[in-house]
Amino acid sequence: MVRLRLKKLGRTHLPVYRIAAFDSRCPRDGKALDEQLGCYDPAKADDQKVTLNRERIIHWLELGAKPSDAVCNILKKNGIYVDSRSRGAKTRARKRAKKKAQAAEA
Repeated sequence: MVRLRLKKLGRTHLPVYRIAAFDSRCPRDGKALDEQLGCYDPAKADDQKVTLNRERIIHWLELGAKPSDAVCNILKKNGIYVDSRSRGAKTRARKRAKKKAQAAEA
């Protein structure tokens, strides 16, 4: 399975992260599958922290790549990604909430 994850670069106490597509079995700093999709630098000012290649990120998401939690948060803040759960998981969550509401009423 393909995951969009952060790859840690930089130096001690001054990390820089690269957003890239990885095989889910690869180590954190291992070789990415494709090109760099973006960069996250927590040391910079708020408006310069994140640079993203939107077209390529959307391309990978359409191919079925799942973002990690950190990447999902970055994408949400930049208006690219809405929810990390699959359609089936959303349906199951709605059914559970409906059953809880019915049980509470009874």
